[in-house]
Amino acid sequence: MRLSRKTDYALRVLLALADRWGQGPISMNELAKQNDVPKKFLEHIMLDLKSQKWVESSPGRMGGYVLALSPERITLGQVVRHFDGILAPVGCVSISHNEACSQAPTCRFRRVLLDIRNVTAAHMDNATLAQVARNEPVADREVFSLELVGGDGI
Repeated sequence: MRLSRKTDYALRVLLALADRWGQGPISMNELAKQNDVPKKFLEHIMLDLKSQKWVESSPGRMGGYVLALSPERITLGQVVRHFDGILAPVGCVSISHNEACSQAPTCRFRRVLLDIRNVTAAHMDNATLAQVARNEPVADREVFSLELVGGDGI
């Protein structure tokens, strides 16, 4: 389960706008620079975000982008589904990129993978931009510590 680059960039920018909630607009150039997003790619993403009514723009030298809704009203689940559909660990439990599998009628671990998909979707649906913005960044030691995953990792 991986987010597309477009979703990753959209989430970066939305979180940057959540951090600036109530402080006025920020320019496309500044958003691109702060979030390490290619400006041309960001232009397309911002059009998508505007079409969903998650951001608003204002023209001019002092213009730029702001969140159109409070950070409490936008969830990671909404954003991910807009750009990537529902994330799934394998194609046979994917809604948006379903891949038929000859083993589906007899597969016994498909249930676990479906549960993982559903738990992931529910977790992202409960994670608002406001909540995520309050999180501390994840340290590499957390990602690579095998004790924290209860085994040798997956």
